[in-house]
Formats: sequence, structure tokens, C-alpha cells
Amino acid sequence: MTGPGNEAIYRRLIEEGFNQGNLAVADELVSPGAREHQRGSEDGPEGVKKTIKYLRSAFPDFKITIDEVVVSGDKVWARQRGGGTNLGSFAGHLPSGRKAFTEVIDICRIEDGKIVEHWGVPDQLGMMMQLGHITPPARPATVSG
Repeated sequence: MTGPGNEAIYRRLIEEGFNQGNLAVADELVSPGAREHQRGSEDGPEGVKKTIKYLRSAFPDFKITIDEVVVSGDKVWARQRGGGTNLGSFAGHLPSGRKAFTEVIDICRIEDGKIVEHWGVPDQLGMMMQLGHITPPARPATVSG
């Protein structure tokens, strides 16, 4: 399956899985042998479920907003923004109580109606700065001359 069908699969995983917390959708839409290429994430539907549970425990109001999707052959490319209010432990830090969002680029390869590979590139530095866990460097003084 290519084209709009693959986009619908991707959007359904985001909406039902990540935004609504329906873990069963991972079993339906992610192949048992799916490879995960995002650092810190695990393969297959169980890896997707762990990621969903982790994000929704750290950010109970977690939501992903898809800004743009491009389908090319068996791949779905998406630019999106995800986050919420940090009320649970995140990245080894206590809850900050702050709202924080990260920009994410996702690429999924889909075969026979199931996601078989995923690459994700979240702006982790930006998220940690918003949560107050990393202090941005001071701006250098401008030199006039």
C-alpha cells in the first residue's frame, strides 16, 4: 500500500496511540519485526507502547500536532510538535510543572499496512531547555569596531 493509505496509518498511530493512549493500536499498525532507529527507543509494537506510556506518564496531557506530511512511495515523512505539561519524571529529572514542546521529524516505512521502520529526530535540547534542565549558554558580548 502506498499514498494516502500510508498517511492514514501514520496519522492513526499518532492520534489513537500517542494522543489518546490507545496502546492496542501499536499491535495493529506496527509490525512485530519493526526496526526503531530513534535513539533510546525499542523495536516493534512493544517499543512503541513503552514510548507512549513513558511520554504520557511524564506529560499526562501529551499531544502531538502534525504540521506537515509528505508521502513518497513506502515512506511517510512528518513534521510535528509534541509535548504537554511535565508532571512526571522525564529524562531522569523530577517533574518541572512546566509546559514544554519539541519539534520532531518522523520518517516511517510501511509495508503491507504496517510500520516496519521508524526514524525520529526530536529537538531534545530544546525540550530540556524549556523544562529548565539545561541552561542556555550566555550570549557573547558584541564587539563593536
